[in-house]
Amino acid sequence: MNVLLIGSGGREHAIAWKLAQSSFLTQLFVAPGNAGTGEMATNLKLDIDNHDAVSRAIKKHDIGMVVVGPEAPLAAGLVDHLLDCGKHPNLVVIGPRKAGAQLEGSKAFAKEFMKRHNIPTAQYASFESDQLNEALDYLESAESPFVIKADGLAAGKGVIITDDLKTAQDTVRDMLAGTSFG
Repeated sequence: MNVLLIGSGGREHAIAWKLAQSSFLTQLFVAPGNAGTGEMATNLKLDIDNHDAVSRAIKKHDIGMVVVGPEAPLAAGLVDHLLDCGKHPNLVVIGPRKAGAQLEGSKAFAKEFMKRHNIPTAQYASFESDQLNEALDYLESAESPFVIKADGLAAGKGVIITDDLKTAQDTVRDMLAGTSFG
């Protein structure tokens, strides 16, 4: 079976390494891949945000299974597109649909989900950019350590942990102003 692995990070390198060991594998493609994946697979110069381009590559390379690694294409609905476009009736797709990817793509959604389903999680509050004063008031009443997370896709970044209230306040100011992680 020909397999297409979507992604270019260390996670995808590890997945490619393991997939390459399968006796069921005919050929492994990685898009866009990295230098490490290029040693065990064929890297494809492919815009993984372009669902139609991914679909064309699946046809061109007779792909039987797609594994989607990174959060961004999952949150953008790549899995949904591949399963619902009608062009790949026998394609096996590994990765959650867009609705499931919200757990990774939005920390606020994940926290609300845990609260709604009685899944234990740390105390939290969520604030929008126009709620700076409310966020700073919340910090005044919270106990350290302060764990401050940016909502949305942050590519492995987007969290600051500190015991210092001033650092926490400065971080919240920066995040709500949109000047962090950019």
